[in-house]
Amino acid sequence: MKNFEISAPTKKRLLHLLKILEKSESISITSSRIEEETGWSRDTVRKDVSALGGLGSASGYETGLLNSAIRQALGLDKRRRLCVVGLGRLGSAYLNFGAFNDSEFELVAGFDTNVNRVEILSSLVPLYPAYKMTEIIKRLSIDIGLLCVPEDQAQSAADKLIQSGICGIVNFAPVVLKAPPNIAVRNVFIIDELRSLAAFL
Repeated sequence: MKNFEISAPTKKRLLHLLKILEKSESISITSSRIEEETGWSRDTVRKDVSALGGLGSASGYETGLLNSAIRQALGLDKRRRLCVVGLGRLGSAYLNFGAFNDSEFELVAGFDTNVNRVEILSSLVPLYPAYKMTEIIKRLSIDIGLLCVPEDQAQSAADKLIQSGICGIVNFAPVVLKAPPNIAVRNVFIIDELRSLAAFL
């Protein structure tokens, strides 16, 4: 089952289920247990898992098999290469983000329009001036860009990433990016996230 054949709501639930499976120490998990953990109905759980193929049994789902099936269906079974664009405080913080080491994502490059910043910053990740973006992204087969630039530079930087062959962008600038339908974009605005949180306090 390819990930583009799975609906967006199902993908979100499967991603959440994947987190539960990764923390589970049991060799199997039932739809009833998933219902308790998530609040989803058992019918919803069974429907979502059925999109992955015949994985169920009388005793529930084998956690290892379900984990692997979700990863494969959502394209998380292969390593993805990332780059950071914009090496200010936020972007440079990601250069030393240790969580990448324990994930399916590998940060392989950082870019900035300020050549002095590229030369001065100390990082285990190779850093490059922004004018080398197309060359490096193609050479290293980079899939995803983390966009950490100011609002007024975000769209032009995104355009450059897209022209360079990037497949997806996580945008931290407070602007909604324009991108072709085949480019996946996540706009992560901290104020919006805080408002969403505050609404439930």
